[in-house]
Amino acid sequence: MTDTLVPPSGKQAAPKRLFIKTYGCQMNVYDSERMADVLRPLGYAQTDTAEGADFVILNTCHIREKAAEKVYSELGKMRELKDAKGGAMTIAVAGCVAQAEGEEIMKRQPAVDLVVGPQAYHQLPELLTRTARARGERIGADFAPDEKFDALPAERGVDGFTAFLTVQEGCDKFCTFCVVPYTRGAEWSRPVAAVLKEARELAAKGVREVTLLGQNVNAYDGEGLDGKPSTLARLAYLLAEIPGLDRIRYTTSHPNDMSDDLIQAHRDLDVLMPWLHLPVQSGSDRILRLMNRKHGRQKYFDLIERIREARPDMAMSGDFIVGFPGETERDFEDTMDLVRRVTYASAFSFMYSPRPGTPASTMGAQVPAEVSRERLQALQTLLFQQQTAFNESRAGMTIPVLFERPGKFDGHVTGRSPWLQPVYVEGVADQLIGQIVPVKIESGGLKSLSGRLVDQSVAQAARLREPSASDQQNVAQAASVRDASGSDPRKVA
Repeated sequence: MTDTLVPPSGKQAAPKRLFIKTYGCQMNVYDSERMADVLRPLGYAQTDTAEGADFVILNTCHIREKAAEKVYSELGKMRELKDAKGGAMTIAVAGCVAQAEGEEIMKRQPAVDLVVGPQAYHQLPELLTRTARARGERIGADFAPDEKFDALPAERGVDGFTAFLTVQEGCDKFCTFCVVPYTRGAEWSRPVAAVLKEARELAAKGVREVTLLGQNVNAYDGEGLDGKPSTLARLAYLLAEIPGLDRIRYTTSHPNDMSDDLIQAHRDLDVLMPWLHLPVQSGSDRILRLMNRKHGRQKYFDLIERIREARPDMAMSGDFIVGFPGETERDFEDTMDLVRRVTYASAFSFMYSPRPGTPASTMGAQVPAEVSRERLQALQTLLFQQQTAFNESRAGMTIPVLFERPGKFDGHVTGRSPWLQPVYVEGVADQLIGQIVPVKIESGGLKSLSGRLVDQSVAQAARLREPSASDQQNVAQAASVRDASGSDPRKVA
């Protein structure tokens, strides 16, 4: 029988405070939200600081070496807080570092009470109870994604008008630099019915935009309503029919899973936003083979051409690794050439760092750190120029903006464009937040756009879904990015 925390008969349990610190990707953000949902029935209310918290969870990422070390540094701080409370604090490590280094965490930091892998956080109530009673079983890291989703509370806590929705987990690609197949397990997709149910519940709570999450989200093949494997495209068509759900995004995609029907869905569905994160990692065919990416640069170019033919206003986002073992100047120049040819509205770029247990960590010909830093700076300068140029090309357009929260300055409100850029306007927050309103863009910079409301009457302009045909033509013409050598190549935080 599963242990539960039950207050004494006739007494109200004292409120408990929960602090969750999230590292890494959107999937971890989603997982943190669901952990809070799992713990809410036990009386845990979230707090913004670890000081005074009864339960602290570090939801970790294992993609980067420094990220893992930051977790151990943070655990040292949490141990001090726990000691100051006489031990009256429970500390848990969740996520991918927990999956990969569970035993090591327990050895390095005895203050940790629980280690919970990404497929086991639905067991938190039971593990927490056992820990509170006897400090018994402390590691729950087995892969069982179907059990996890079945065990999660039906009700999700929703704060705002956008939400993440996990539809797929795990990875079967085994890129030589990546730990995801070892920390998240094999690819697994939720049934269509379960996804639609959660999406309808989110829409009923006022959510107007969902981002479908997966390590390889476009490999989605969950059981369809007809009992046969579905595709992400077919799922998107069904989600588009949900009243109130006005915007759909998805991330992260793999080029090998970018199917014809998904490209067609971008042509057919206005609610499918024109922003696509499609990591390529390198522009060198030789490095792509060493990475075990199973695609070449020409296949990537062909995909981009087909995608932009189907959706001319599509903005591309990508991931890049520089300094991969064996990368030469010629290989790096191939990456720079690919970036110049594709042009990106946004991108993430990193220096290669070896992850223990991955094939790349044992490859010879490691690139010197100073060379990698120089290449990263050159790549980021080009990417930031392209991002700035793309944002500047929005000036003069009237675009629909989903407003989410007050801006940084008094009298300002911020939202997101169809291309995921932050947009700032002057306006009354109470009237705008939660609305999709047409905004005339006046200027764009590296990180954001600013504009003015086209119609001050929000009630008359609450549901504009996409730019006009003339605006789409302007976007296509802007694909050849103009010289932005004078732009500020600052790093994006």
